[in-house]
Formats: sequence, C-alpha cells, structure tokens
Amino acid sequence: DISIAGVKVINLNVDSEYKPKWRTNGAGLPGYSAGWFKLQNKEKALLFVTDRSSVVYIPTNKDYSVLLSVREAGEFIDTIQRWK
Repeated sequence: DISIAGVKVINLNVDSEYKPKWRTNGAGLPGYSAGWFKLQNKEKALLFVTDRSSVVYIPTNKDYSVLLSVREAGEFIDTIQRWK
C-alpha cells in the first residue's frame, strides 16, 4: 500500500508542512515522537521520529502516511523503490 513515487527524505526542521501538529494517540517526548499524529498540512501520519533532520516520508494508498527517522535515508529509499 506504499505510494512509491512519493517516498522522499524530509527535514522536519525545514519542511514545516510535515511537522506534527497534534498527537492523536502515541508518545510525544523531547527528542522522540511515536504514534498517530495530525501534521501541519492536516494529513494523518504514523510517526517514529528521533532525528527530525533525517526523516523518510512514506505516503500510502490508505488514509495516512508514515514518517520514520532513518540513519541511511538514501539507502532506505533505494530499497523501497526496488520493490516497484
């Protein structure tokens, strides 16, 4: 259910439209966000974020996206795109 064409690396410190705005279910601690959030752009998203400067944005064909902190974001995206 991943929309592969939309997968990209984002920086939540810069890309303000993807910043989490409201936590609907999960944990929001300093330096860690996990669970369901509404983003600034009103999108529903499942977050597992520790490093806001290196986040992989994964849109789905469902009614939400996934945001993950990934150490090697480029390699992660290459792996996802090979599924195509």
